[in-house]
Amino acid sequence: MDFPARRARPCAAPEDLIRGLKSSPKEVLCSRDYMAVYDSEEEIKAISPDFDFLMNLDCLGIIVTAPGKSADFVLRFFAPRFGVPEDPVTGSAHCTLIPYWSERLGKKELHAFQLSKRGGELYCKNRGKRVIIAGKAVLYREGTITV
Repeated sequence: MDFPARRARPCAAPEDLIRGLKSSPKEVLCSRDYMAVYDSEEEIKAISPDFDFLMNLDCLGIIVTAPGKSADFVLRFFAPRFGVPEDPVTGSAHCTLIPYWSERLGKKELHAFQLSKRGGELYCKNRGKRVIIAGKAVLYREGTITV
């Protein structure tokens, strides 16, 4: 998939973000989503969000991310205001993640794992104003729409 890159900027961490994640990230950035950056994959796995607080945030979703053990970075994505407590694999979050990790790691090609219950492995490329996201998908529904 080919998407526009979405650069995040540093911002102050809202109190509801810290309370909702039940931990303080190393840094917080924002774009369409809040992005909370942690030091380790273990911290990302251990997050047990309080969605009552996260629902108060004025954003589409909350990305939590850290360097990975067997990937360049790992993440989870929460969007409780929109009926998605935790998304299994979130392509749109990578519009923000790829520019961030590409710059931080000094790499144009990245390997990512989304640590949801179902999980997902993504192969990413930073093309400046665009990002390329690839991975395996499974067809779960087909349909026809008549207009």
